[in-house]
Amino acid sequence: MRNFTKEVELFSADLDGTLVGKPDATLAFKKTWEKIPDEKRPLLCYNSGRLLKHALEVLETSGLPEPDYLICGVGTLIYDYKQKEVLKEFADTLTVGWDLKKVEEVIERHPEVTRQPRKYQNRFKSSWHYIGASPEDIEALRRELEEAGLKVNVVYSSSRDLDILPEYANKGNSLKWLLNHLGIPPSRVLVAGDTGNDSSMFEIKGVRGIIVGNAQPELHRATVGKATFVSEKPAADGVLEGLLHFGVIKRIEEVSKNEVQHKSYDPSLRHVLRTSLFESLNQEELTFIEEAYNKAIEALKKNITPLGFSACSLKDNRFHSTDQNYKSVWARDGAITVIGSLSIDDPEIKKCQQETLLTLLRNVSPYGLVPSNVSIEDETPDYSGIGGIASVDGGLWLIIAFYQYIRYIRDYNFLREWFDVLQLIIHRISALDSNNDSLIEIPEAGDWTDLFGRSYNVLYDEVLWYYANLCFARMAELIGKYQKASEHFQWTQNIKESILLKFWPTIRTEDLVRSFADQQFTMGETSYLLAEITPFSFDWRCDVYGNILAAIFNVLDLDRSRIAFRFMWGAGVNDPWPVANLYPPVNVGDPKWRNYYTVNLLNLPHHYHNGGIWPFIGAEWVRFINRLGLKDIAQRELYRLAHLNKAGVTHEWEFNEWVHGITGRPMGKAFQAWSASGFIQAYNELHMDSFYSARNEIPHRN
Repeated sequence: MRNFTKEVELFSADLDGTLVGKPDATLAFKKTWEKIPDEKRPLLCYNSGRLLKHALEVLETSGLPEPDYLICGVGTLIYDYKQKEVLKEFADTLTVGWDLKKVEEVIERHPEVTRQPRKYQNRFKSSWHYIGASPEDIEALRRELEEAGLKVNVVYSSSRDLDILPEYANKGNSLKWLLNHLGIPPSRVLVAGDTGNDSSMFEIKGVRGIIVGNAQPELHRATVGKATFVSEKPAADGVLEGLLHFGVIKRIEEVSKNEVQHKSYDPSLRHVLRTSLFESLNQEELTFIEEAYNKAIEALKKNITPLGFSACSLKDNRFHSTDQNYKSVWARDGAITVIGSLSIDDPEIKKCQQETLLTLLRNVSPYGLVPSNVSIEDETPDYSGIGGIASVDGGLWLIIAFYQYIRYIRDYNFLREWFDVLQLIIHRISALDSNNDSLIEIPEAGDWTDLFGRSYNVLYDEVLWYYANLCFARMAELIGKYQKASEHFQWTQNIKESILLKFWPTIRTEDLVRSFADQQFTMGETSYLLAEITPFSFDWRCDVYGNILAAIFNVLDLDRSRIAFRFMWGAGVNDPWPVANLYPPVNVGDPKWRNYYTVNLLNLPHHYHNGGIWPFIGAEWVRFINRLGLKDIAQRELYRLAHLNKAGVTHEWEFNEWVHGITGRPMGKAFQAWSASGFIQAYNELHMDSFYSARNEIPHRN
């Protein structure tokens, strides 16, 4: 028996998507882990679906620290890394009830299931691809294997990967065997993962777990009610955040640009990114960003009212008969502003955050309809929008903002007080899924592009629908409503699968196009999620904002996020400023053109929703790039965004609503709340205060 001196004796983590996938974060993990004093450092075990050979290759190429043990092949092999030997005693436990040939005979009866390449197979692991299988499909397959006299473990993850293993082989059982072998109790074990095949590690009674920000909903569902830390950060960044939470580390080591070289990134990115873009900002540029941050707080405070954040400063703008509704607290604008400003430790701003949420929640209709806006002058709610059409995305943003707010203040009584109203909101929106395909149908003018011709399955709204369900499930879990949480995690997984299936065209093997909607797949392989899908057509354009949100909210995994970034960067969506909301814009004569785009001259090409540049989307662009691990490029884009926010119609630092897509000249209202809060959020996520403080040798902000 070991003599326990550490609260955590062993740390077991998945590789792909957890510790590997974001090079700067992987390196930060290595530096941080190796900084732990020897006497306090837990044993390190990598627990991967990869076979031993490929797991060793990942260790060599990724720069991860050397582990003590490797569990490979989804729990079919344990390797003592220090001794360089396989633990044969464990392999002997897997032979009972296992017949690889018979397993393959059963699976081959299903033409929809295809075999994975040989390199993913071993004598205790039969691996297949089964695209979009339902829980019922997997259960039916498990019964079929059982009826064939086999004792197996069926592991399905990422809505694609199917592994058939011996009965006691999975990541959790193999880890449990190793713990018994080492004499370590589960209470002194910490695990981390991102997909369903990691869930068995979390199911070991007594262990604590880290769920990274890019985790699949299937893992959230499998761990409902368990002792887990859920990070907002992806991959190894999320692991480090969890290690900090559990006290395994005291601080996260910084990674400099010299340590993560250009060559560390996907080769496809090197074709569109110049090496010079990886250069750090100089002192003058850092000082300018610091000035922009302080100006953003000033601009945000101009929008504080007794009822919450106004969309723009009421004192610094002129309002005409057509835009009187600016004098309101808007569901969409207010929620986005709350999210962006959460990192500010200012009592006045914090009070306004809560008042914004309360103003909207108090005016939700008895049937769950969130007002588009609430008048600041007389507190009258307006449930309609352009053409009398209610806003769908306002309700989605309100759910997301409420969850993010609760994560910051941790007032679960406040959550309990408003949970039933939040449930009403999500139930009402779910009624827009009239054909039960997991996606909601949006009326024209039913979201933020309220003078733009998009309808039915709109990418932006479907991404919000996915994330709102995930947030709602997390809130249900936080107050002990585990069954409700489990249902919504499953629904979230369904939504994600439907989005990827419909909006990311790929080559299909079927010769027959079965419907108009299926015509999108004749495009071959694309590089982003399409803007809109209807039963009769599709819009091939790149909804830049929708794709950015899909990456930030983890609808797109890191690999697809890089593909989308490569396209958008190459297309110049950030030229002349970050970033146009749509590429390319719709021109007169295009089938998507509508005559009403000329109303108030708003949606002419490169204007407003039709390819205009929006500073608040520019802030999300910066966060998106940072999420990919391109920190230096994210900082440079933040610097450019600061210059955009400084340019004003009449004064400097107006943080304008939008900018012309060609001329770069600011337009719309001045001192826009979400333009200011977006910059604040991006600044704080990039930890720009630490860079500025280090260069000027002054203490960090609290």
